[in-house]
Amino acid sequence: MGDESKILAGTIPDVSAYPHPIIAREGWPFIALAAAAAATTHWLAGGWWAAPLWFITAFIVQFFRDPPRVIPQESKAVLSPADGRIVAVERARDPYLERDALKMSVFMNVFNVHSNRSPDRRRDPRGVVSPRQFLNAALSKSSLENERAALWIRTPGGADVTCVQIAGLIARRILCYAKAGQRLARGERYGFIRFGSRVDVYLPPESRPVASMGDKVYATETILATLP
Repeated sequence: MGDESKILAGTIPDVSAYPHPIIAREGWPFIALAAAAAATTHWLAGGWWAAPLWFITAFIVQFFRDPPRVIPQESKAVLSPADGRIVAVERARDPYLERDALKMSVFMNVFNVHSNRSPDRRRDPRGVVSPRQFLNAALSKSSLENERAALWIRTPGGADVTCVQIAGLIARRILCYAKAGQRLARGERYGFIRFGSRVDVYLPPESRPVASMGDKVYATETILATLP
């Protein structure tokens, strides 16, 4: 992983109870500011002047929604780490583990849930943060050029999976909460990307893709692929 800054390695023991609010905590300051601006304008200038601000407030609320999800129990399933659409299912080189891999990418627009969840259980994970660049996350080259945070997941079965959060043209803040020495349960919430982005998953090359190009997927509930 070169000289890049090392981060993470994570887990939270039990996801049977949903530990997060329906509106993600990451959005609370934005919602509060937008609502305060709308309410103040409404009080001082009236509803018509405040209407655009109330619309912005509603948009921010929907962006930061974070609903609970049902976790599939198939032992070899790799779950989608994000909501969005599949924009890549291809053979590629995993730049983090320097191996051939099956790459599957999920693009999130501003109307998708942006909470990120672990695609599998993990142990002995590693991570890196890469330089700050911001291209359209729908473009393939954003996988290698945009700001990103990569998690190396080693499953209990010994398979290596790399899960990469990628910032986009608008999304310029990657939040990753996994800590060194921790472990993640399958489907566990580990991060958030603000305002449009992409997540790449690099799998062992023998993995079998389940989702296809253009499919709409949901974090945790959609199976991306099955491990060999």
